[in-house]
Amino acid sequence: MSVLLETSLGEIVIDLEVKKAPRCAQNFIKLCKIKYYNFVLFHNVQKNFMAQTGDPTGTGKGGESVWGVIHGDSRRYFSPEIHPKLQHKGKGVVSFATTGTDEKTGLPIAGSQFFITLSDGHLDYLDGKQAVFGKVAEGFDVVDKINAALCDDDGRPYRDIRIKHTIILDDPFDDPEGLVVPDRSPIPTEEMLKSGRIGEDEELVPDLPPEELEKQRRREEAAAAAIGLEMMGDIPFAEIKPPENVLFVCKLNQVTRDEDLELIFSRFGTILSCEIVRDKKTGDSLCYAFIEFETQEACEEAYFKMDNVLIDDRRIHVDFSQSVSRLHNDFIRGIHRGLDADEGPSYGGSKGLEKRTRYRDDANRGRGDDYDLVFEQEGDLEGEKAGKKRRVENGERDRAEDRREDRRDERRDERERDGRRRDGERDERRGGRRDDRRDRERDDRRRDDRSRRGER
Repeated sequence: MSVLLETSLGEIVIDLEVKKAPRCAQNFIKLCKIKYYNFVLFHNVQKNFMAQTGDPTGTGKGGESVWGVIHGDSRRYFSPEIHPKLQHKGKGVVSFATTGTDEKTGLPIAGSQFFITLSDGHLDYLDGKQAVFGKVAEGFDVVDKINAALCDDDGRPYRDIRIKHTIILDDPFDDPEGLVVPDRSPIPTEEMLKSGRIGEDEELVPDLPPEELEKQRRREEAAAAAIGLEMMGDIPFAEIKPPENVLFVCKLNQVTRDEDLELIFSRFGTILSCEIVRDKKTGDSLCYAFIEFETQEACEEAYFKMDNVLIDDRRIHVDFSQSVSRLHNDFIRGIHRGLDADEGPSYGGSKGLEKRTRYRDDANRGRGDDYDLVFEQEGDLEGEKAGKKRRVENGERDRAEDRREDRRDERRDERERDGRRRDGERDERRGGRRDDRRDRERDDRRRDDRSRRGER
């Protein structure tokens, strides 16, 4: 006498001990007949020990015998046979889980919960306590899959393992009086549906192609890095997003001006700001710029049409901006001004940030709107440019005057060196004539002395 269990991992055929355990076999067969086990979880799986099921609530505390189904709670449990020759030897032994003893008779009682042993050895400490009533005849590969299920510390599988359907291959018992057999499988109750965790059609690890897995890994790394930047204060919050209406333009020629770049890109739509990033000290172009459009559509059109375009003999490269530095600066300035993060429109994926107005609009000029370099300016921009030009010209005149002074000093030093050299030569000549005169006078004295000695 056999019963086929269709589980979410495969089919298991159980041969029943109808002679040695008739009440257990009848209870199991009739519960299968009324579809009592349909959609029931394996709620407790102990690796290399046993897999327990049969509780419609999935908690391990529910379940009732077929007589309890017919007559109510008064006969919720029954007294199973515990045959001395039916032992828990080897893998695949099927046994009813007893819940205690009957107060009147003192015999063990059981309901609907049963378990399948997963150990190849003899679990002798279960003999005489749990009611063996069958053995797995086919489907040991499914038993191994159940044994290999990933479970928590309480033995609950993370992915649901359920009995989907039961088929009685042979029923030698008559139906108890009052047993109602349904025409088809009943619909799972709400309690059954809520008892699950991860459905059988869901994957613990998504089965994705390598490209998608790599994208997912990069997204997770980016999220972790964003949290780190938020903790260090480099960005206001991790969920901040780069503005979708700002283009990053690089490989520019150093002679390209902000006005030229704005004029070229303005055919795609209204430009709120166009700034070439420059060196802080020298003011030289760093050959890249940020262009902010009024609409995202204009930004996208410029992205598709302006990449690799020739501007001032340079092939430029255009991409969407990934920088949130300006949003961060606006956020910090908002904090200093006491701006509430919940006030104002959303900009760049954040609340409380306002879009920048066009910086060359003289009719609506305000703080932070007049800027030419990477740092924002205040006051008359053209006047500051003219002042800077005058300072450069005055500096050039000062440097030219210094060079002329240096040349005059060099000529003066050279004249002084020539004068000292001529004085030295003159002194040398004078000294030579004095020495010749002294020599002649000495010779004359010597001749006079010899003459006087000769006369004597």
